[in-house]
Amino acid sequence: MPALPILTYPDKRLRETCQDVADFQDPDLQVFIDDILETMQVAPACVGVAAPQVGHLIQLVVINCGLARKPPKAHHGELVLINPAILTWNGLEVGREGCLSLPDYTANVIRATDISVQFQDRDGREHALGMRDFEARVVQHEMDHLQGKLFLDRIVSRKADLFKRKRYR
Repeated sequence: MPALPILTYPDKRLRETCQDVADFQDPDLQVFIDDILETMQVAPACVGVAAPQVGHLIQLVVINCGLARKPPKAHHGELVLINPAILTWNGLEVGREGCLSLPDYTANVIRATDISVQFQDRDGREHALGMRDFEARVVQHEMDHLQGKLFLDRIVSRKADLFKRKRYR
């Protein structure tokens, strides 16, 4: 399972809208899921990757908030969300976000604090989960990639809300 190369801004594929996944029996899909999970696990402090970030224009994201430097107390662990849709949302909060596709920047982004999301797993089974705070933010961030959006599209002011990423040794 090789880690996949991450596309970085301004690669035009990051601005494409992704297609639904229909064939869950496709062996290439299962291999891709394993590869994108590996990609998430080897990137330092990475908690999510969306398929378009690795050049696959399909409705698929993987998350695992347990991989965060300071993991939240409550999260669902490793999830593969295929054809995800936010069913409900509530509350708004500004929070700092980073992105593998914009490695030199972070930004303050407004997101819902509570969401319910419907998705299919790698076998095509339907699920619905409620998520809060950091995990809700991660899912919204990754789902934006499926619509060709980056966190740059969500900030109010590039001058006030966009920051050069700090480098730690």
